[in-house]
Amino acid sequence: MSDDYKSILVEEASKNEDWEYFREKLLSARSVQKNGQMAKDPRYAIYDFHYQLTDGEGYRNKIVFLAWSPDDSGVKPKMVYASSKGSLKKSLDGIAYDFQLNDSEDIEYDSIVKNISRAKAGSSAP
Repeated sequence: MSDDYKSILVEEASKNEDWEYFREKLLSARSVQKNGQMAKDPRYAIYDFHYQLTDGEGYRNKIVFLAWSPDDSGVKPKMVYASSKGSLKKSLDGIAYDFQLNDSEDIEYDSIVKNISRAKAGSSAP
């Protein structure tokens, strides 16, 4: 997101497939707040998620849309991200799943696999 919260910017594109590297990038996202201090900041992310099926029937990959909005980020950034999420998602093609993530446990690899399994079964993800 731009500093003035008026446009969505691509911060980084990477071919790195390591989930932990990606996870750490989200967890370490920071921005300068109005008071001049650094604070955790929401992010949107698109990730080509590779996982093994729980029944042992092989591997899959799905494009997932992740809305990372840490519980302890500022109120204004969270509001702007929440209000622009729908428009951004509509502009993207090929998204298999989308998940709202609010704390570090939500971004665990196993948590995403569980969310995909739940979504495939027809129940809603957290």
